[in-house]
Amino acid sequence: MLYELFGWLSTSISGFGVFEYITLRAMLACATALFIGLWAGPRVIRKLTALKIGQAVRAYGPESHLVKNGTPTMGGVLILIAIGISTLLWADLSNRFVWVVMLVTFGFGAIGWVDDYRKVVYRNPEGMSSREKFFWQSLIGLIASVYLTFAVSAPANADLWPLFKEWVLSGFTMPLPSRADLIVPFFKSVSYPLGVFGFAALTWAVIVGTSNAVNLTDGLDGLAIMPTVMVGGALGIFAYIVGRVDYSKYLLFPYIPGASEMLILCAALAGAGLAFLWFNAYPAQVFMGDVGALALGGMLGTVAVIVRQEIVLFIMGGVFVVETLSVMIQVIWFKYTKKKYGTGRRILRMAPLHHHFEVGGWKETQVVVRFWIITMMLVLLGLATLKLR
Repeated sequence: MLYELFGWLSTSISGFGVFEYITLRAMLACATALFIGLWAGPRVIRKLTALKIGQAVRAYGPESHLVKNGTPTMGGVLILIAIGISTLLWADLSNRFVWVVMLVTFGFGAIGWVDDYRKVVYRNPEGMSSREKFFWQSLIGLIASVYLTFAVSAPANADLWPLFKEWVLSGFTMPLPSRADLIVPFFKSVSYPLGVFGFAALTWAVIVGTSNAVNLTDGLDGLAIMPTVMVGGALGIFAYIVGRVDYSKYLLFPYIPGASEMLILCAALAGAGLAFLWFNAYPAQVFMGDVGALALGGMLGTVAVIVRQEIVLFIMGGVFVVETLSVMIQVIWFKYTKKKYGTGRRILRMAPLHHHFEVGGWKETQVVVRFWIITMMLVLLGLATLKLR
């Protein structure tokens, strides 16, 4: 909104032209989201407490977490409010990618809200069934993936429908432009054409997978939000580069018209996330809940697809990946050994991985800070792919 207002004012007052610079708007978006989060945080926490929206701790979790029972949850609403307002104020709302990211973010947030609401109202720590949650995630992810398949490939929205018709008339065999290829980091010219079906399938997997990965990681005070901020900030840098003709050409990245606007959303995510961390740091005054974790994971996955950095997201979000794999391996091994030996066995003391270290004697703050450090190193490795090609 302010972007359009200042753009209109710049036609008669030259000083307002400075707001056309995306770097300035990114800083303002981050500052706006940070301010909103810090200002609204205490009020949201008091409201959640008054409504008795407290966390129901799972009975099979670490015993040390029982003291967290009743801590206000659904604090992810605070993050979404800050991101939404900041984006509306500073982003170019005519940009085609802004709205698809917002659709995924708030759509996944709605799924998380229903899940958290059921946990709070029915006092059921499990909330929405995994099958039901996966169905709605898949539906939103599928809609976004089909749109992005042609939006990333087409220079502008006006080219979407002609591109789609051309694909249909080709008998569904038309290849996508090279900008839609899967980029392999650390190599100058190694990329793999995916085709329409391959691109849509990969996009769906990245969006839904990242959403669930962040959700699984969100088990300790501050554990999920800081890696989300760091990875989101790094993706903002990639967005700025692939959205510019000169930088993308120099660094051998595909040029994606309009992708640079994702820097505004990533900056808003960083500001909102840091504000939330102020209240979520140990001992947490509020938990993110699924409403925040599912939304932020979906947002990261969608931005990564737009800027063509799916593999780099896998690298930078290594903590999210390992946490997810730890759960999958634990479940698969338990079911296998139960079928073979009659008694289920475990590889880890407890899954996800952060609980394994907790049960092993690490303090909660040690686990969190060490995972932050690992994420920081992985993000730097991801950023190194900008030049190490």
